[in-house]
Amino acid sequence: MGDVVLVREKTGDDGAFLNWTLRQVPEVEGAFMAMDVNTGRVLAMQGGFSYQASVFNRATQARRQPGSAFKPFVYAAALDSGYTPATIVVDAPIEINTPDGLWQPQNASGEYYGPTPLRTGIEQSRNLMTIRLAQEIGMETVAEYAERFGVYDDMNPYLSNALGSQETTLFRMVAAYAMFANGGERVEPTLVDRIQDRYGNTIYRHDQRVCTDCADPSLPPGEGPHIESHRTRIMNAVTAYELTSMLEGVVRRGTAAKAIDLPVPIAGKTGTTNEAKDVWFIGFSSNIVAGCYIGYDTPRSMGGASGGGVCAPVFQEFMKPVVDRFGGSEFPVPEGCSFINIDRFSGARLSDDATGDNVQSECFRAGEEPVFGVTFDGGFEVSGDLPLVEEVRSASRNVTTSTGQTATVGEGNASFGTISSGGLY
Repeated sequence: MGDVVLVREKTGDDGAFLNWTLRQVPEVEGAFMAMDVNTGRVLAMQGGFSYQASVFNRATQARRQPGSAFKPFVYAAALDSGYTPATIVVDAPIEINTPDGLWQPQNASGEYYGPTPLRTGIEQSRNLMTIRLAQEIGMETVAEYAERFGVYDDMNPYLSNALGSQETTLFRMVAAYAMFANGGERVEPTLVDRIQDRYGNTIYRHDQRVCTDCADPSLPPGEGPHIESHRTRIMNAVTAYELTSMLEGVVRRGTAAKAIDLPVPIAGKTGTTNEAKDVWFIGFSSNIVAGCYIGYDTPRSMGGASGGGVCAPVFQEFMKPVVDRFGGSEFPVPEGCSFINIDRFSGARLSDDATGDNVQSECFRAGEEPVFGVTFDGGFEVSGDLPLVEEVRSASRNVTTSTGQTATVGEGNASFGTISSGGLY
């Protein structure tokens, strides 16, 4: 007697009452934010379940571990350091001595997959590949990239931070991903677009880009105005496109594939911290970036939660009407991109007319012919009898060659006998 339950009235399509459904105030909290990738205009921000219950803005004030949502910055540093999406990195066990004891990072699956292309590493969010990559290019380089993008003011150069163990805010992460989406130009998020005085004169304008022909009455129908941008470039345009293409793979067939289904190209990255204390998804179209994190205010495990299972559906639900309103397009290809077909399982080069689910048209810097078959192990010694798991391949393993014949490619992983025990050779 005296118990109180929260309910909500449920009605049919005609508005007629159907029944009552139980409701509850969730213990878990989180935040969501969306912004324009070109102007920095914040289109939406939710700092928690209820402002009446808590005025703490978790989008701008809550410092949380981004987990695997940080990995794109490691890969960005690698791509600018001479790696390509087809570069092979070893996915195998690692043991690192730390002041607190032996650290043995693992993949979420608890399994190892052997030599694997970078593209697959980020699509499937492989922790061990990321650690090897960070070791090879140096955590100082990774930290410099993270600080350049504004993810951190001062990132500690510890290998565990390559997996997103250092805290940051959703506000910073969404702003950083916007710079992937717009081709590598610096953009600052803003809640205030413009300020005018009482006479209508603009005394402050956030977007400093110049529209050279917006007032031209002779602009042809359907042709957009020309906008000049003098923003600082913080990332090579080809690197930004390569990374965006890899993050598209996360949505198409990687850790977010089951949750995202939108009519325009979407790129993004999931993030799940240890014991699922924080789960993330940050994604973007050609013009809008949005991100979500969910977790308890006092971090504790959420059981089997994951970024792809919890946050990606939130992104999907938000973006459906956004795409209807703002549209979207293919991500623009920058000058200096040369496309080569590779096998996304083995990293091997394929013919220009190869077809099949395993064929990936990969962007490489024009004039810089990639060297195929080189494998990096990050300086960690590996054994020859590891219990490696065969990468799950699609049924379509056959490709059509330039002569019209059928050939099978990418059979088996490279042998560990062909891999050095450390160093960049």
